[in-house]
Amino acid sequence: MRKRDLQNTVAVFKREFLAYFNSPVLYVIVVIFLLAAMGFPFFFSRILDSEDVALTERFFVWHPWIYTVLAPAVGMRLWSEEHRLGTIELLLTMPVSPWQAILGKFFAAACVWLIGLTLTFPIVWTVCYLGNPDMGPIISGYIASYLYALACLSVTCAVSAITRSQVVCFIVSVAFCIVIALIGDPGVTHTIVSTVPSWAEGVVRFVSYFSFMDHFYELTKGIFVFRDVLYFLSVIVVTLFITNQALRSKRA
Repeated sequence: MRKRDLQNTVAVFKREFLAYFNSPVLYVIVVIFLLAAMGFPFFFSRILDSEDVALTERFFVWHPWIYTVLAPAVGMRLWSEEHRLGTIELLLTMPVSPWQAILGKFFAAACVWLIGLTLTFPIVWTVCYLGNPDMGPIISGYIASYLYALACLSVTCAVSAITRSQVVCFIVSVAFCIVIALIGDPGVTHTIVSTVPSWAEGVVRFVSYFSFMDHFYELTKGIFVFRDVLYFLSVIVVTLFITNQALRSKRA
């Protein structure tokens, strides 16, 4: 990336990142995320009543469902807001390429989730105080959680570039994230496999491979599999490419 391109990307990043702090949206979403991410393990998973201090089944297990709703809430304004304010035409006529704008906006939203995940450190401190947990699954769990959040965010970014309405963007993004999560749920997969003909079983299992859930759970086990990391990175790249194509069509 040339120096000028990097400067443009950083300029868009600063603009978007500061916009989050100037809006109550950031604070509301981060607070809701912290309440959900740290409240569910204590009230539903009963983490304090268990002798097992591992966080995989009591802390990280809730993250995909939290991101399904909150990631679209963060990302729905990325391009829909530009449409609403009528500034997207101005942005696209400036000496900033669509890719520079996309990366700047995406990294700004990604930093919101980095802040949210960082603020969950008290639960790690708690389990370390209560026992001697294996840090491998905790580290890989945080990596999996962040990648899942970015995947949901990139999907929302693509939807936001296509639609002018933040509400429509939010609903469509949530629906898509739910579907892409459920197709890999073991219970859902088993139910579908038991109802379809035997020749279609391979197709069902092939489709389930593209679920976020399958790759997420593999990473939270403490086994850092590059295949799963590559999957999430591929989803992010593909959806950002779709965003780029949508913006270029508007620019034309």
